Amino acid sequence: MSEPTDHLVIGGGAMGLATARQLASRGASVRLLERFEAHHTRGASHGSTRNLNNAYDEPAYLDLFDEATTLWRALESETRTELLGLHGLVTHGDEGVVASAHDALVARGAAVSLLSADEAGTRWPGMRFAGGALFSAEAGIVHAARALAALETSAIRHGAIVERGEQVLRIEPSANDARVRVTSRGREGGIRELVADHVTVAAGAWTAPLLDGLIELPSLTVTEEHPAHFAPRSASIPWPSFNHLLPPEPLASFAAPVYGMPSPGEGVKVGFHRVGETVDPDARTFRASDAQRATLRRYVTEWFPGLDPDSPTEISCTYTSTDSGRFVLDTVGPITVGAGFSGHGFKFTPAIGRVLADAAMGHSTPPEFFRLAAHGAR
Repeated sequence: MSEPTDHLVIGGGAMGLATARQLASRGASVRLLERFEAHHTRGASHGSTRNLNNAYDEPAYLDLFDEATTLWRALESETRTELLGLHGLVTHGDEGVVASAHDALVARGAAVSLLSADEAGTRWPGMRFAGGALFSAEAGIVHAARALAALETSAIRHGAIVERGEQVLRIEPSANDARVRVTSRGREGGIRELVADHVTVAAGAWTAPLLDGLIELPSLTVTEEHPAHFAPRSASIPWPSFNHLLPPEPLASFAAPVYGMPSPGEGVKVGFHRVGETVDPDARTFRASDAQRATLRRYVTEWFPGLDPDSPTEISCTYTSTDSGRFVLDTVGPITVGAGFSGHGFKFTPAIGRVLADAAMGHSTPPEFFRLAAHGAR
């Protein structure tokens, strides 16, 4: 017998939980299915911290950032959990990108300033700077693990049903609804079928195979990334969150941007952006190559005098990236998809949940910047 619901959300990471929370808070019946246990390490949402980074010049991202900050604060108030740490963000390296982000943020009234390399180095002696730096006072970190727990607590409080150990095998859309075949760990009989008026897929690295033949998605590349926490040489050194936008010259040996942030109790997180090997998310090594490890250590040695380069605690996570780095947010028939967050989506989580819930309920379409047509798909 089929189990009916208004909305079925597939994927219990940050985006799925935020969507379920939004839908449930509006009075819809919502069931969320997640294949793995809470706070599992196989996807992209786990870990203690994420960059709360507003160093963008595209209005679509800045709109999401402003909305997300407001919604994070509302979730903090509801769950009585501190989710944001606004110690600031410093962005440096590519002066053109720095200037463009500065101008866009100033136009929106954001609290930003431009610092010389000497000024930045005096303020943050644990880091080295070459060229000017953009400081954003209204940025910092999201406490990611706390955020997942708060989103789930709120979703359940509003009536959402969260089920773990549920692997979706197939989605069969029709004109008015969708049938979903699920294999359930620990359930007698194993296989069950659910029927939903609408299905929202926020399945991270598993999105493309799940929607194969149903929605024409842009290319979604799954990579395994390996940032690491490094120990500060002194507890007295102040740390901002940071973006280092490495230009091709004279720093060609580090051919990727770097991001990072202080992670309370763990050190300072440092990682290259989108350098990992393409992987099957079900067949990962959970280990960086020796070459990747050596390159990250060398980078920390050169650019972070306040960190011990011989103290890395390695992390493993997946990126699911579009070629452009833009997200995919759209609806086709009874299916809404949120995918391709490309390593920079977490800070926008509650705003993306709102966008996906609006789309799933037919209230509005996502911003054109993120829709399938903008990716050349449909």
